[in-house]
Amino acid sequence: MAHHLAKDQHGSSAAPGPRTAPHPRTTVRVRRTTARVRRTLVLGLTVLALGAPPWASQAADAHLAPRAVPGAGVIDDWSRTAVDVVQTDAKRPGAEQFLWYGFVDAAVYNAVVGIEGRYAEYKWDVRGPRHASSEAAAAAAAHRILLTYFPASQARVDAAYTASLAKIPDGKAEDDGVAFGEKAAAHIVRLREGDGRGAPVTFDKPPAPGVWRPTLPANAPMVDPWLAKVRPMVLDSSDQLRPGPPPALTSTTYTKDFAEVKAMGARTGSGRTDAQTETGRFFGDVLPVQFQAAYRGYVERHGLDIVDAARLFAATGTATADASITAWNAKLTYGQWRPITAVRLADTDGNPATSPDPDWLPLLDTPAYPDYMSGHCTNDGATMKVLSRLTGGDIDFRISSAVTGTTRTYTSAADYNRDVINARVWAGIHFRTSDVVANRVGTRIGAWTLDHFFRPLK
Repeated sequence: MAHHLAKDQHGSSAAPGPRTAPHPRTTVRVRRTTARVRRTLVLGLTVLALGAPPWASQAADAHLAPRAVPGAGVIDDWSRTAVDVVQTDAKRPGAEQFLWYGFVDAAVYNAVVGIEGRYAEYKWDVRGPRHASSEAAAAAAAHRILLTYFPASQARVDAAYTASLAKIPDGKAEDDGVAFGEKAAAHIVRLREGDGRGAPVTFDKPPAPGVWRPTLPANAPMVDPWLAKVRPMVLDSSDQLRPGPPPALTSTTYTKDFAEVKAMGARTGSGRTDAQTETGRFFGDVLPVQFQAAYRGYVERHGLDIVDAARLFAATGTATADASITAWNAKLTYGQWRPITAVRLADTDGNPATSPDPDWLPLLDTPAYPDYMSGHCTNDGATMKVLSRLTGGDIDFRISSAVTGTTRTYTSAADYNRDVINARVWAGIHFRTSDVVANRVGTRIGAWTLDHFFRPLK
């Protein structure tokens, strides 16, 4: 018997282009037409011969029998396709990817629960036909979202769509499921109109002690500053849970954070153990891609059905979308410099307890955006909180890293959060306070998400 998730008791974008190629469903239908006609003729001859319509008793049995809920294969399939589109084809920055996955996950969730029930829809109150195929609806919703925002990937997306529909029996259930999935996707697209994606936002703080500026190795401007102003998916505003400012440069906290990252985060001559170095490198992979694979693994290991799988992806997807938005809002607002700048320019910070090293480099290359607060740790906190609530605390989170070629399994959210906080310090790219504060904020975002959305129907 399949195991379901424990029910929560708390209750740059592109305009969609015109379709120039035949819809993938057309190809599927053409292949099935002959078989459908043949079945109809045989059934008709049988009725004439026997004098009783065989579907009469079948319909009565179907009415009395409980509805069979499909498995989660279509959810996993479209998670992989979304990663192929957003990461491989479009090559979007990691923090931005969370937003796109959130769109896909929300549309798929509405398409599924709108037919199957069990949980409240996300910012929608429309129900699909009870007989419709929720698998077809999920595929249609994901297909439409990805094609709307990433038309350059049409060949990949259409091929995935054709493959999904080929697994679903042809007929009215499939057709109505597709129609409802398209409707669910259109609703998400409407919700996200004018949400601030790609807006002309820039980081304009002049260089000064404590202020971020482009760093080695790319010396690039801030990545996706517009993300700081995007309308959230579950929160009320991008600054709703923004924390207070980072510690002052002359504070005891900053002095302690500085000394730790300088000693433990250096590329060479650090105080790290081999295990600590491996941890720092492990979490240097593309986090949203790691998360998508980890969610798929959980769904497969625990045999979730399509409804609970859609909920897991949607709750984590929207929570991490808002975690990225909130983290970027703090980065743009406070603009704290990175450890590489702080260590090299320590003689300008006004703190007699810090000393400069003009040649200092971190274990990992520093990404092109301010330090406070850590986007990675904000997303980690949000995901761990959602998973803890959905699973009753036994998160069974199996995550792999292409950087180290290893896999880790976490059964405790606290253990996972501890490791990621340490990892960003040992990698030399964050001050500890930036990680700790971010993780706490992310935890609040995860709780807010399940307090207000994706709740069981009464």
